[in-house]
Amino acid sequence: MFAEREIRPLAAAYEREDRYPFELVEKMKEMGLFGAIIPQEYGGLGLDYVTYARIIEEIARVWMSVAGILNSHLIMAWAVLTYGTEAQRRHYLPRFATGERRGGLCLTEPDAGSDVQGIRTTARRDGDGYRLNGAKMFITNGRYGDTYLVLARTDPAATPPRRGMSLFVVEKGPGFVVLRDIPKLGYRGVETCEIRFEDMYVPADNLVGGEEGQGFRQVLGALEVGRINVAARGVGLARAAFEAAIRYADQRRAFGQPIAEFELIQKKLAWMATKIEAARLLTLRAAERKARGERADLEAGMAKLFATETAQEAALEAMRIHGGYGYTEDFPVERYYRDAPLLVIGEGTNEIQETVIARQLLRRLRAGEDPGGWGP
Repeated sequence: MFAEREIRPLAAAYEREDRYPFELVEKMKEMGLFGAIIPQEYGGLGLDYVTYARIIEEIARVWMSVAGILNSHLIMAWAVLTYGTEAQRRHYLPRFATGERRGGLCLTEPDAGSDVQGIRTTARRDGDGYRLNGAKMFITNGRYGDTYLVLARTDPAATPPRRGMSLFVVEKGPGFVVLRDIPKLGYRGVETCEIRFEDMYVPADNLVGGEEGQGFRQVLGALEVGRINVAARGVGLARAAFEAAIRYADQRRAFGQPIAEFELIQKKLAWMATKIEAARLLTLRAAERKARGERADLEAGMAKLFATETAQEAALEAMRIHGGYGYTEDFPVERYYRDAPLLVIGEGTNEIQETVIARQLLRRLRAGEDPGGWGP
């Protein structure tokens, strides 16, 4: 398969050198992966979200960073597909599907992360377009991509602030400045950038949906796609850690027998495998709801929360099972240990997921619905 044949042989060296995988990106273009969830009528593969989640899981199992290149891009594509005008769909989606144009989401700012309503980037009307000014942080595909979904304030005086936010499709050009590549603990091999908009002109035709004030709602819907991706990445990373741990435990001998025969190690392996299976089921449940066109913020939040915490736990347990070797670059578990925290933080911290989950449970209860959706 693609992940084993093409990604695995490159992963360790590219990750260690923090080198961008240009050749893998080209192969993903050829396979149509940049159009995975884009309908066939717009040139995409038209895959359902369950299939997409399984693909991301397999890629992340080999090298989590590569799955991030797809995530940011497809968040952008989903928003255009779901909220864009037909003219925007016809113009952008075929180019997104082939990877001719690719990029990501510009949401987080130096002083606004989980508090999306705290963003300061502005889009001021100027004739037949807008002038963008502001800064964005942690932008995957920021250097090597060329098209971005940008959330900005079109009405800075709006109360509450979310009513004055709008979403734009922004193509690189004058006024788009990549300030730096941000050094990172993990998630290496993929650029994560700080960028700035300096009086950048954006045509009014690039306002997603053609109506101001809808950006906050639109970006929250798009983040459901991102959280399914991150949950699937968590499952893939957790699987990689578990598989490395169980193989090592079966080979490593101590006191005359494989350490896998010791009850303590068996307990670790049992819990790792059980939590991974639970994380996968949560992720697929969220993907199924998204595939049916239903609201999935609760399910995506649950999947993201549990799968990424499982990934972090599995990475640490795999390192402990490896002992001293797990702390060295001779084995891949140190990479899993460095990559896992990104998943806990990315697409909304897990602390934010807890708030999202609790609020949605209460909303369903007060609406007379089954809070957890477990009823017949």
